[in-house]
Amino acid sequence: MEMTIEEHKERKARSYKLLLLFAMISMFMMFAGLTSAFVVSKSRVDWLKDFQLPTAFYYSTAVIIGCSVTFHLAKKAIQKDNRSATTSFLLITLALGILFVILQFVGFRQIVENGYFFTGSESSITTTFLYIVTIVHMAHLFGGLISLLIIIYNHFKQKYNSGQTLGIELGAMYWHFLDFLWVYLFLFLYFFK
Repeated sequence: MEMTIEEHKERKARSYKLLLLFAMISMFMMFAGLTSAFVVSKSRVDWLKDFQLPTAFYYSTAVIIGCSVTFHLAKKAIQKDNRSATTSFLLITLALGILFVILQFVGFRQIVENGYFFTGSESSITTTFLYIVTIVHMAHLFGGLISLLIIIYNHFKQKYNSGQTLGIELGAMYWHFLDFLWVYLFLFLYFFK
């Protein structure tokens, strides 16, 4: 029996979502390994016991949560064929994503200004771990920004509508994952310093 076009589209969407889910699980496992190493390293004598997260990381946490909200709103808008709202929410998500990256670098600067370094003879294992965890997260975020730019490009080419939302749905799934991952890392770093 031959599949209809609609059944084929649904099967393709499920396949892409499953692939993305597997990728996100493997990424999360990598971060679980990094945070496990962080916990084990806390017992070292050179671990900084009084280290405080930079204030920019608090702001960046709020910003990335905002990214999830605006991407969700973009998905809801395209499902209603509201192209102008979709455009606005996608562009706001892009701006917030860029602001998140800027705030991460502001946070790194605040750490250095407080006399803590990430590499070299004046570095500590605490700040090096923090640097590695946040840089690896930002690498995944750059992947999210690239996919978001592709989604925005496809949106302007009018490839999405209420019947074809797969690209925006996949992008939203990944951004929600990035949001969850950063909140997990932030809370981990806050409570297990």
